[in-house]
Amino acid sequence: MDLRGWNYRYVGPAELCGLVRPEHEGRRIRSAAEFGEWASGPAAADLSEPVTFVVDRGGVLRLAPRRSEHVVCAGGDTVLSAGEIAFGREAGRWAVRAVSNQSTGYCPDPVSWRAVADALDAAGLAPRPGGFTHEVVFRRCPSCAQLNIVRDEYFVCVFCDASLPPSWNVDPSAG
Repeated sequence: MDLRGWNYRYVGPAELCGLVRPEHEGRRIRSAAEFGEWASGPAAADLSEPVTFVVDRGGVLRLAPRRSEHVVCAGGDTVLSAGEIAFGREAGRWAVRAVSNQSTGYCPDPVSWRAVADALDAAGLAPRPGGFTHEVVFRRCPSCAQLNIVRDEYFVCVFCDASLPPSWNVDPSAG
């Protein structure tokens, strides 16, 4: 299954979908100027640590404070990627310091990096890393259906010791 350009559905706890409200969606960032406005507003205090991000279906980066739920940042919609992102100042402009695909609500595969890179480039947020600086591998156990984070390429379910598949399988309706 080729997941580049994949629309990841929310697969986290259903009760978090009740938090989705238009006024709480992540801020769309289409340019360095829009990022500058966001960063100089109330969000500025949040830039001392990574913030929540999604890349929406249109390929646009959306940002929200770190403790925001990804599904809220995305307005409950599907995404091309999701995770956490850290920014810092370099040579008088904002740069991307670190990016992860750490989102247990969407569980995007590491191949979703391309959507992140495209969204960052489109927004003029450079320099940026060449890939996720912290890559998370998610798998759903085919035996007990529990969500797992694969560590050190050990594809074994932490709940029931069953083998986990080598390919992304988190969303049972996908594929």
